Amino acid sequence: MSDFVVTKRRMIQARWEAVVSRVDGEAIVETPKFPVLLDGKQVLGVSYKSGDDGAWEMSVPVPAEAVADGIRTIVILDGETQECLASISLLSGEALDEDLRVEVDLLRQELDMLKRAFRRHCVETN
Repeated sequence: MSDFVVTKRRMIQARWEAVVSRVDGEAIVETPKFPVLLDGKQVLGVSYKSGDDGAWEMSVPVPAEAVADGIRTIVILDGETQECLASISLLSGEALDEDLRVEVDLLRQELDMLKRAFRRHCVETN
């Protein structure tokens, strides 16, 4: 189990920001260095800044190659245990649109079925 926790703050201007702290609440003395990977390749430009209460602020740039059709995931690992501390998932493109259209169509069918059953119930109880 990892000694660190990565807590997402926000995603803004193609940068994912988080706070890195220790599980036990103790201060992190040295600048943390976590492998940040997209498709098994290191994401460059990750930066750390000293924060409050011994925690560190982490900033991960979202690389242009992460923006593509489908689902892309960037993972942040503990360098020692190789445990996944956090992940950034990006969903976009036509493949996603098709999935959403199918889900919306199924929801419409269910709603129509419920409306028919409710109307039938109302007629039968009068």
